[in-house]
Amino acid sequence: MTVLVTGASGMLGTGVARALVARGESVRTLQRRPSGVPGVEDVAGSLTDPAAVADAVDGADAVVHLAAKVSLAGDPDEFTAVNVDGTRTLLDAAERAGVRRFVQVSSPSVAHAGTSLVGVGAGPADPERARGEYARTKAVSELLALARDGAGSDGGLRVVAVRPHIVWGPGDTQLVERVVDRASSGRLPLLGHGAALIDTTFLDNAADGIVAALDRLGDTPGAVHGRSYVITNGEPRPVADLLAGICRAAGVEPPRWRVPAGLARVAGGAVEAVWRVRPGADEPPMTRFLAEQLSTAHWFDQRETWADLRWRPAVSIDEGFRRLAAYYGGTAP
Repeated sequence: MTVLVTGASGMLGTGVARALVARGESVRTLQRRPSGVPGVEDVAGSLTDPAAVADAVDGADAVVHLAAKVSLAGDPDEFTAVNVDGTRTLLDAAERAGVRRFVQVSSPSVAHAGTSLVGVGAGPADPERARGEYARTKAVSELLALARDGAGSDGGLRVVAVRPHIVWGPGDTQLVERVVDRASSGRLPLLGHGAALIDTTFLDNAADGIVAALDRLGDTPGAVHGRSYVITNGEPRPVADLLAGICRAAGVEPPRWRVPAGLARVAGGAVEAVWRVRPGADEPPMTRFLAEQLSTAHWFDQRETWADLRWRPAVSIDEGFRRLAAYYGGTAP
């Protein structure tokens, strides 16, 4: 089949596109710069350009939608334009083009209100309680996508939302690179005792889980369409252990100093206020959402995900650390 992958120049989008090419699918991509994935047809454009979106979708059998504005801070209008309006434009074009399968790649943050999540499933997306503009707009876009399930003149569009949780791996600039950079310069604290249990997802597993969801949309009857699933490794670890594993793989010392979690949340809120007035060139060093993520438990029951998607993660957390160490030219931690 012909599959359109949006956001294929990002780490996870690249992984999904490579996985689809490797098994012989015809893959087209849509993003503002070349994807760098051998064997795909790149379409240059933005989700905010309806003409480019229509060109990219034309002739596609399926869409995997990963493109989004991802940031801890920024102009709310930009988040809305890309994450909400862009998703709506893509859904409209998919319906007109007769697309049959649509995978909306979302985030567990769409159902996280700042309190601990312990062994839960994929709760409903809640824009009103989501923390930060990214989570809020991703929640809105997930609801928009799921509302289109069964759309089209023949009811042929099937939609599923998948929420990979904290994806990391070799080449990751969003999490791994920032952790390593801040740890190496002594700017990475542990919040509280660093004991909060957190789920993460190794890159290869996240890509394979998304492809599994795409495949399940083609089954008759489709067991997964119209639903949301969280994807993780299913191996919750204390946040201190996760940070230490990443740091040791990269050959830097893990964080040793601590900041009270409550203080970090207050400081994060203050930084957000400053960033709204005078945004910096990079991500803010702390936000209230980030403080909550690093100091509260968030891990998920994966039994339903694994059963419904007929998928299991193939790369363990420890094997992920070994691969990360090899990427940095070292040995396994």
